[in-house]
Amino acid sequence: MTFYDEVGGYTTFERIVEVFYREVADDPVLKPMYPEEDLGPAADRLTMFLAQYWGGPTTYGEKRGHPRLRMRHMPFRVDPDARDRWLRCMRTALDEVQLSPLHDATLWDYLERAAYAMVNTLPSAASSPGTRPTLDTRSISQDSTENT
Repeated sequence: MTFYDEVGGYTTFERIVEVFYREVADDPVLKPMYPEEDLGPAADRLTMFLAQYWGGPTTYGEKRGHPRLRMRHMPFRVDPDARDRWLRCMRTALDEVQLSPLHDATLWDYLERAAYAMVNTLPSAASSPGTRPTLDTRSISQDSTENT
């Protein structure tokens, strides 16, 4: 039996994603990261991805190919604040679904590691207020201070 089966299959992942995107829709940092006005397509993709990752149908791979999560998230400036907001939305979703403690911990561990891996923008002391520097601008800033 897979993790997917143990937690209740597709309907469980649909519920997690439903609650997650309900929270995202109200978040002023996360919502603008989703290109579609309606979060439905993003919800469908995330549901298919999670279901496949945890042992369910391979629909995600059949429709979209390899997940390449980091590559797919590169166009978006994911900084620690966005990561933490994403995790807060996902934590709300898991809390509402009420998985067993073992399943919750297992899924949360994965989600937390994935969220940290998606960070591609770090704050810089040299950045102007209101800007969100990329890793490239951070390294340029560090290089210029190291050469002085």
